[in-house]
Amino acid sequence: MTTPFLAAVLHIARKDVQTELRSRELVATMGLFALMSILVFSFALELDRQARVEAVSGVLYVTVVFASILGLNRSMTSEREGGGMDALLISPIPRAAILCGKLIGGALFVLFVSVALLPVMTILYNAYILQPWVLVTLFLGTIGFSIVGTILATITVQTRAREALLPLVMLPIALPVMLCAVRATTGILRGTPQEDWFVWVQLLLVIDVVYFGLSLVLYEYVVEE
Repeated sequence: MTTPFLAAVLHIARKDVQTELRSRELVATMGLFALMSILVFSFALELDRQARVEAVSGVLYVTVVFASILGLNRSMTSEREGGGMDALLISPIPRAAILCGKLIGGALFVLFVSVALLPVMTILYNAYILQPWVLVTLFLGTIGFSIVGTILATITVQTRAREALLPLVMLPIALPVMLCAVRATTGILRGTPQEDWFVWVQLLLVIDVVYFGLSLVLYEYVVEE
């Protein structure tokens, strides 16, 4: 049985997905940006094959975080300019449900682009990236970026310099997520023992939970400003 809260969350997430399926702008923009980024990094590291293999984790998550910034910025701007956010705020929907719905929608887009990059990066960087624990780490990292990006995009979308401001405020806060994800993925790809890198996966999960809890507390104050 679906509770009213869960129904509201799913409705908001479904609305975002349906909007993107009609326009096909957000994922296309994020995907093109991500593809160009990994190609540029590949050319820059072409002379050193070992460096290319070692750098694959960093390249992946730098690309994902900037694609997240681009996607969340555009999504929130469209929502604000189209009046969708105002409609949500005056509706009798809990603020936490709005946050969760927007978070799920944004995370799905980022995760889709991120997973689509993996086969391309496997070829370009000559590294076997399609491993179960890499996918788990990528999922947790994507959730972390989406949590941070959703609440910060809600704040910065109200400013004139939102395109420049969101990266400036998001990158320092998302740094712990990126650090844990890169360390874990690097250990997995190197084939090191699980006990050496699994602590980074656990820490990444803890950071996601902490960030999500803080977002639930702060979101109501953010949208009321």
